[in-house]
Amino acid sequence: MIDSATVRLQRCLDRLKEGEAGARDELLQAAAQRFEGLTRRMLRDYRGVKRWEETGDVMQNALVRLWKALETVVPPTARDFYRLATVQIRRELIDLARHYYGPQGAGAHHASNVAATPEASAVSPLYEAADVSLDPSRLSLWAEFHRQAEALGEEEREVFDLIFYPGLPQAEAASLLGTSERTIKRRWQAARLQLHEALGGELPGL
Repeated sequence: MIDSATVRLQRCLDRLKEGEAGARDELLQAAAQRFEGLTRRMLRDYRGVKRWEETGDVMQNALVRLWKALETVVPPTARDFYRLATVQIRRELIDLARHYYGPQGAGAHHASNVAATPEASAVSPLYEAADVSLDPSRLSLWAEFHRQAEALGEEEREVFDLIFYPGLPQAEAASLLGTSERTIKRRWQAARLQLHEALGGELPGL
């Protein structure tokens, strides 16, 4: 069964298509909760980015991207909206990782894990060793993961975008796509297998 949030999104999309000026605002408000949960989940694996950007900031940036996208295209269905919203989140996080952990990024040159005092005979760490997600190579893997997700076949990518990013249950994804849960399961497994092969066995977040 499609949940009430999806029903609200569809109603907003219908009104936006009819030219109602306030529909876009309501559409983004209805999507904000979904965006926030998704952003929090993804930033847990982008710890190097989260150090510099709060979840609310990333969500706001993604919503601005979505607002601009809706100026030029109106997704006809909630299914299409979820995919459009997913793209905005994915690209926002990739851009942040590149910004902060690229060769000239602030994170790549930030060294604050030490505390030296006149009384101390040695330099001591302020906090435990960084998680592997702080490693630029790990962030590079995440960026490649998202690029490969975009390169999946149409059917696999659509299922992947509904399940991995907004976290829709397989039953709801099946309802949105007008197919069976068995088909969703098969496409989800196929998507993960393709990503596993494309990334040489590395599957962050799966």
